[in-house]
Amino acid sequence: MGYKIVVVGATGNVGREMLNVLVEREFPYDELAAVASSRSQGNEIEIGDTGKMLKVQNIEHFDFTGWDMALFAAGSAATKEYAPKAAAAGCVVIDNSSLYRMDPDVPLIVPEVNPEAISGYTKRNIIANPNCSTAQMVVALKPLHDAATIKRVVVSTYQSVSGAGKGGMDELFEQSRAIFVGDPKESNVFTKQIAFNVIPHIDVFLDDGSTKEEWKMVVETKKILDPKIKLTATCVRVPVFVGHSESINIEFENELSASDAQKILRDAPGIMLVDKREDEGYVTPVECVGDGATFISRVREDPTVENGLNIWCVSDNLRKGAALNAVQIAELLGRKHLKKG
Repeated sequence: MGYKIVVVGATGNVGREMLNVLVEREFPYDELAAVASSRSQGNEIEIGDTGKMLKVQNIEHFDFTGWDMALFAAGSAATKEYAPKAAAAGCVVIDNSSLYRMDPDVPLIVPEVNPEAISGYTKRNIIANPNCSTAQMVVALKPLHDAATIKRVVVSTYQSVSGAGKGGMDELFEQSRAIFVGDPKESNVFTKQIAFNVIPHIDVFLDDGSTKEEWKMVVETKKILDPKIKLTATCVRVPVFVGHSESINIEFENELSASDAQKILRDAPGIMLVDKREDEGYVTPVECVGDGATFISRVREDPTVENGLNIWCVSDNLRKGAALNAVQIAELLGRKHLKKG
């Protein structure tokens, strides 16, 4: 006996990826519904690469009663309206938006990092998926924190345009084409030209000069991993279609050599260590696309602090940063709390 699963926002980048991941991981569902806005009602969408099609249903008229889980990839506005309705109907919401992440009654889950926290879902019947840049980072930090206790993290991100949705990907493509053919370049999604450029600005600016994306990385890491960790972030949008990269500098309370860190990371769940000190001995965003792992390269000691390491972290943001993590949460929920059969 399987689960009845709803994918909300099924026609977007993350929603489609959720359908792909459900199929790839052979998630035990008996019934699957694709739900989106009224604009997509009646359209058909393929379930992964099975050749089977689902007709998209209008969220305005969808009844969540009797469904087990709803994977939300619909943005904060739609989530704010419909997630409480789904939760009240007895359907557990796994939400990819930022709306509930810092709600004290909603667990913020990365299954490789804090699976035990999922039990708190019963307070609201909602579970939050973290920001894509946070998700891959805490997967990398968790085993190192367990080994030597992290004091401080300095992270600079190199985030792909798919983090801004299909519009961001289209803008990079159109601007790149315009540069080559000599057409005017338009910036509608991003604040400055993204093609052949980098933009140190993701989400809105806050009073202290940081951006909301940078703030998210700080507060989400504290909630997921350890509130005592000090973290500062600089988040940058780069002209890459899919795959976020991060340069992470870590200061520990206890000594941890680069070689010991490599051994720990090699055995850690969700991590693929690719770290050869030679040409091509590291992972870039191009290689990570379509893979669920968090790739770690360039592990080396930082001699400027007493116990410091630098690492390079790359992951497919549409997968581990969103769709895969949501499905992993659903799997964890099924194993621990909503057992069937």
